[in-house]
Amino acid sequence: MTERVTLITGASAGIGSDLARIFAANAHKVALVARRGDRLTTLAAEIVAAGGTAPIIIPCDLALPGAADQIVAALDAAGVEVEYLVNNAGYGLFGRAAELDRDDQLGIVDVNIRALTDLSLRFAESVTRHRGGILNVASIAGFLPGPGMAVYYASKAFVLSFSEALHNELGPRGVRVTALCPGPVPTEFQIRAGFKPGLDSTILNVLPAAVARQGYEGLMANKRLVLPGLGIKMVPFLLRFFPRGFVLGAVGRLQRKR
Repeated sequence: MTERVTLITGASAGIGSDLARIFAANAHKVALVARRGDRLTTLAAEIVAAGGTAPIIIPCDLALPGAADQIVAALDAAGVEVEYLVNNAGYGLFGRAAELDRDDQLGIVDVNIRALTDLSLRFAESVTRHRGGILNVASIAGFLPGPGMAVYYASKAFVLSFSEALHNELGPRGVRVTALCPGPVPTEFQIRAGFKPGLDSTILNVLPAAVARQGYEGLMANKRLVLPGLGIKMVPFLLRFFPRGFVLGAVGRLQRKR
């Protein structure tokens, strides 16, 4: 019988590394994907020291063409099949879309949308065969227009919509699909995006380990959406009472203060 594995992208830091820890702690063999192989090696050693099965390490940049082929080849070489897929890799850039580097912004599309979609479709058959699941890390940004981080917000809207559709399509086949939608989380994301956390981060802040735990539990319970933290849970509800134009202006003003 082929060994089953949980594939986790963006596993070298933040929510991704905590997702790797919680899956491993719950007896999942994990395959770790990220650009920084040295960090994956350190995380793998930590997982083994805690009593987990030795992870598969796949250093890979999801923004590059052929990244998914590289991942598939590594899994085939290890003789494993994907039971759970965790699409966590992603990044954003702060600034006006027309003024930011075009290639950098297209990289957001490559990682946040193309790679996530590619891996979800490639492994859908394997996940279905093993009655596993897909956990896509979206964001509360997926519910909002995002002046100041236009491409990032739009990419997370795609992730949210795509995940909800898969939840409906694959659910009858015994597959769990969950969109994890955190708000501000203290990770390296803000540094790479080019902004400092503001008051909203202080109010809505949830630690990466808590986000990962709620994401894992939500996936296992087959929840369509997981919104970590009370403040974040209120956002989609409150948005029903405000016109889209008002929300657009409010987000724009908040981003400009950064």
